[in-house]
Amino acid sequence: MGATLNIIGISALYHDSAACLIQNGRIVAAAEEERFTRKKHDGSMPIHAFRYCLEAGGITIDELDAVAYYEDSTKKLGRQIYMMLEADSFAGAHSAKDLDAGKAEWLIRNILGWSGTIFNFEHHLSHAASAYYFSGFKDASILTVDGVGEWTTASFGVAKGSTIELIKEIEYPNSLGLLYSAMTSYLGFSVNDAEYKVMGLAPYGTPRFKAEIEKLIKVDETSGEFELNFEYFDFSNPKRMYTEALVNLFGETARIPESEIGSFHHDVANSLQFVLEETLLKMVTYLHKENPSKNLCMAGGVALNCVANGRIVREGPFENVFVQPAAGDAGSALGAAALAHLSITKTTRKKNSCLNLTKLSDIHLGPKYSNSDVQYLFAASRMNPRKLKSKDLVTETASLLADQKTIGWFQGRMEFGPRALGSRSILADPRNEKMRDLINKHVKKREAFRPFAPSVLESHCSKHFDLKHPSPFMLETCQVLSPIRLPSITHVDGSARVQTVGPSQNRRYFELLTEFNRITDCPVLLNTSFNLRGEPIVMTPYDAIWCFVRSDLDALVIEDFILTRKDLSPSWLDKRKQYEDDQEFAAWFETTTPSNVYTFF
Repeated sequence: MGATLNIIGISALYHDSAACLIQNGRIVAAAEEERFTRKKHDGSMPIHAFRYCLEAGGITIDELDAVAYYEDSTKKLGRQIYMMLEADSFAGAHSAKDLDAGKAEWLIRNILGWSGTIFNFEHHLSHAASAYYFSGFKDASILTVDGVGEWTTASFGVAKGSTIELIKEIEYPNSLGLLYSAMTSYLGFSVNDAEYKVMGLAPYGTPRFKAEIEKLIKVDETSGEFELNFEYFDFSNPKRMYTEALVNLFGETARIPESEIGSFHHDVANSLQFVLEETLLKMVTYLHKENPSKNLCMAGGVALNCVANGRIVREGPFENVFVQPAAGDAGSALGAAALAHLSITKTTRKKNSCLNLTKLSDIHLGPKYSNSDVQYLFAASRMNPRKLKSKDLVTETASLLADQKTIGWFQGRMEFGPRALGSRSILADPRNEKMRDLINKHVKKREAFRPFAPSVLESHCSKHFDLKHPSPFMLETCQVLSPIRLPSITHVDGSARVQTVGPSQNRRYFELLTEFNRITDCPVLLNTSFNLRGEPIVMTPYDAIWCFVRSDLDALVIEDFILTRKDLSPSWLDKRKQYEDDQEFAAWFETTTPSNVYTFF
């Protein structure tokens, strides 16, 4: 072990693979593999993210002390075999090639090229560690809820100092996450991808199917433990996950993907969301009785349900709630790395090796690009953007937004996790009632019901939203109270998923919000992720330009450069009109601006 303790944490081989680097107990870098490969929810071994972490830390692979993997492959294998036996076929939930059986370690050795120590930690312990160790709390209760990890689908934990103990677990096949995924499939959306769409659809409906949902799950009123009714589920079929009995229960055939969404679907989504929230409230109430800490930490994919989080904050028994901003599987890499760090050092108080138990306040942990990188790419693409000084760039961007222009905003290090927080964002004026439909249809090219989130200056938040504390990671919803009409960020139920922005989190984004407020008296911007439907958030300047030319964004701001539609040469615009099919345009685009013109490695 050298003067610097270097540990890389990895989550992989299911969905949302990621890697992170912790140096001397401090997070230095973290990124999802999908951002490099451009394959949404990429579950492969994160070789690109791994290499990025080494480069960001200024180290070679030989300077690593350990690699930490986010789950126990042996226990996972046991559950996979059980699922195949239940399906009575290798064509069910898994095939032989999908079985873990040591594959993770083999890939770490042979694909990543690591020959040193590998730590393996159980899936839900990694979730728990990813939340608690970066919460800033000295003690806490911990709740983790997801689809499944090894055998566990939910865990209740207590933590004090550097010690975490999981005191109770709920095991597969009983799973809140899989219940939500099965209903996501029934409503015509993709499993392990579009659960958040169901959450966004729910406010359009009423809970008139609450009784039907309650037939699917039996919840203990005291403990919050639950059991699913397996008359209605078939988890051996990962693309469907439900039986014909569920269809008969609701009296409607499953929605065909991309087909019309009606009141029936609204009401089923609303009823599902209601039961999920009520169940989670019972779970945290029980947890508080078992461990009456003031603090709650949450992780797991279900912890990304920001509507449920909002209810837990407002109605739950805990004074303080911390949700790990990359709460799904990607963020488990953080937990695994932290656990490995503690395992190596044995103590949190040893100088230069103690785990940094301060609150995670900045999640901008991904790659960044210099002005020279951007300028080189623009030159190779035969584009002519303008380069401005920082103050002028902020002033002009704010003026464009006030003039009802939509902006692709690309600044500094990429965010880790599923939320765009002002580094890889699409921005617009939230006061324009037409802006939501315009961006959904012509920019993001996604479903019309999808809501957008607001970014607000932290110092102005309470004047516009029913939120009394900072919320820098967009992980809870609240009611909009603004004296300003904000139709494009206000959901149908009057709620919004708020991001508060202070001067220390993302300086240029803070300055943009400040300038927009100065010229409009509105300290709020519409903020959505910089990507098109079905694609990962952009990572490189190349990705940003590619997204810009395919969308109807009015301007692209990358570092100190502004590119508007009028700055594109006629050949770009003519080709975009000529190739209505994105794949055809992509082929032409790559011959014009080869993808290797800027490669991070």
